[in-house]
Amino acid sequence: MQIDLGVRDAAPDNALAAARRAEAGGFDGIQFPELAHDPLVACALAGSATERIRTATSVTVAFARNPMVVAQAANDAQLASHGRFSLGLGSQVKAHIERRFSMPWTAPAPRMREFIGAVRAIWRSWESGEKLAFEGEHYSHSLMTPMFSPGPNPHGSPDIWLAAVGPAMTKLAGEAADGFIAHAFTTADYIEQVSLPALAEGRDRTGRESTDVIVTPFVVTGSDEAARAASERAVREQIAFYGSTPSYRGVMELHGWEDTADALHAASRRGEWSAMGSLITDDMMSAFAIDCPSPDVEALRRAVEERFGLSAHRACITLG
Repeated sequence: MQIDLGVRDAAPDNALAAARRAEAGGFDGIQFPELAHDPLVACALAGSATERIRTATSVTVAFARNPMVVAQAANDAQLASHGRFSLGLGSQVKAHIERRFSMPWTAPAPRMREFIGAVRAIWRSWESGEKLAFEGEHYSHSLMTPMFSPGPNPHGSPDIWLAAVGPAMTKLAGEAADGFIAHAFTTADYIEQVSLPALAEGRDRTGRESTDVIVTPFVVTGSDEAARAASERAVREQIAFYGSTPSYRGVMELHGWEDTADALHAASRRGEWSAMGSLITDDMMSAFAIDCPSPDVEALRRAVEERFGLSAHRACITLG
């Protein structure tokens, strides 16, 4: 089990400091989400400042960009890290794509299949010099002259990881990606009963042999009782937030918690965010969150292995 440090603040100075801290602390990698800063920039900086750990975006919002822009930035992050970069992609949701990024929204799984295919076609063009000729419903790339080609990457193309919750996108991860990023709002039972079968079905479509599973679990931990209490409150509130979202209802339904999902959604519509954490029971906390006695990397590794066993290959843990 590989353990990565998740870092929410991907600002350049913090990305550099966090990467050095993660490597010195024994973590196997560092992952940056797309929040207030560009995670591709953070990964390029982190990769250039370290020697051992893997860097990854978790995730880059694909539909806010086009495949050429992503292919180029990911190629640079791979160069900066000397081959230690993984490109994590996600679709985001309709409201953010349309209203925050001012981009069109279409059925996400078919579009993501095309997006990944286009990125790989661009990388192949740079690697082999073959004519770039990708034609799809959403993306078309047919022009690549020597001036704009970086040429072959000496470290090879980056792995592509795909974030998914529902079956359609999870099947696509098995079909077209090197790794599957499980959302934090998931459980070991959901991965076993829903995610892994969907990944296997996707692999069967194309004959892929394996898909790395990257989990991003909620973790309750702390160096003292006060820190642990604060961690538990924060995790409970996060679980309540995601539980209120219809997109993640399937996870609640698997456990028979539909009534709680309805109550959380109703509370969110009323703006009662501060009270929603009280609706999360101890059983729900146990299912969604890992309790770890210490925030050091080996304790985290043992706790994650105990929860997920052989179902996962890598875990990203965000502390604080």
